[in-house]
Amino acid sequence: MDRYPRSNGSIVERAGSGIQAYMAQVYGWMTCGLLLTAFVSWYAANTPAILNFIFSSQITFFGLIIAQLALVFVISGMVNRLSGAVATSLFMLYSALTGLTLSSIFIAYTYTSIASTFVVTAGMFGAMSLYGYTTKRDLSGFGSMLFMALIGIVLASLVNIWLKSSALMWAITYIGVVVFVGLTAYDTQKLKAMGEQLNADDKDSFRKYAIVGR
Repeated sequence: MDRYPRSNGSIVERAGSGIQAYMAQVYGWMTCGLLLTAFVSWYAANTPAILNFIFSSQITFFGLIIAQLALVFVISGMVNRLSGAVATSLFMLYSALTGLTLSSIFIAYTYTSIASTFVVTAGMFGAMSLYGYTTKRDLSGFGSMLFMALIGIVLASLVNIWLKSSALMWAITYIGVVVFVGLTAYDTQKLKAMGEQLNADDKDSFRKYAIVGR
């Protein structure tokens, strides 16, 4: 007869609640970042002075992109040394910069097309994220393959800036959808495994890793 049935049960229950809390924070911070990006993008698109500042000079536009990439490397590379407050501030700054660089979307497309694209994308993301969270299949073997495919997509996109091939553009688009669908499921499973290892009582680390998603 098991002498500690309740203790074992409580440990499993705490582990499960810790994973749920971590995943809730991951999606919560992702939602906050998306909302901030959307607001900044919409506000910039409706403010001529900001649009002129961003797009009047290639130096300014590419400077913003470089700043975004720098923030990604800083946050992900220094997550163990950053406090929760600093990580949060840098993440919000990154979200705002992303909104500035994406502000042209509100000029090039109608609100209806943007909304419909968002709904389809969110639905696909939710479905694949749910699959990654619930599946018993180990998806870790797909990680390196998907990452290499992602690098290939980026390189092909850069090459197509000069080639201007519509066929290559559509190929990149369709392949990109498949790659990002796979990455969504893979990353969700990886996040779930991460949540199993974290101490839910360490609120600062919990928040940092939820923001970085690793």
